[in-house]
Amino acid sequence: MAWAAAAVLVVAAAVLSTASVASASNLEGDALYALRQALADPRGVLQSWDPTLVNPCTWFHVTCNRDGRVTRLELYKNNIQGTIPAELGNLKSLISLDLYNNNITGIIPKELGKLKSLVFLRLNGNRLTGPIPRELTKISNLKVMSDQIW
Repeated sequence: MAWAAAAVLVVAAAVLSTASVASASNLEGDALYALRQALADPRGVLQSWDPTLVNPCTWFHVTCNRDGRVTRLELYKNNIQGTIPAELGNLKSLISLDLYNNNITGIIPKELGKLKSLVFLRLNGNRLTGPIPRELTKISNLKVMSDQIW
């Protein structure tokens, strides 16, 4: 009987572990889809960004780690237009955010300061306005930030 209880615990742990990864993937997919919704995409580079797919790791221009967490977002030089949504701050494992040389407008959301794993942030060559959020200065891993944000 003890082996049955142990088997149930192992199965429950596996289900909960999978659920937490799926939940993180959904949260990350929601964050990326918020970006997709905020952008005009005249070249169709975001066509693969399908919100019905559980895992955004299959989308073009998105790279994930072995745990299925988004680590890189590379959308530079694609003539995309729009704004950066605050939801990108939910990409907790993001190391590199490359949105340079597009037609992105508006402000840099302060929520990007929640990206504690961020090392590379390239936003130059856009039409951003406003100050650089103070929250970005609290990202200790941030090594490379565009020479010119605007």
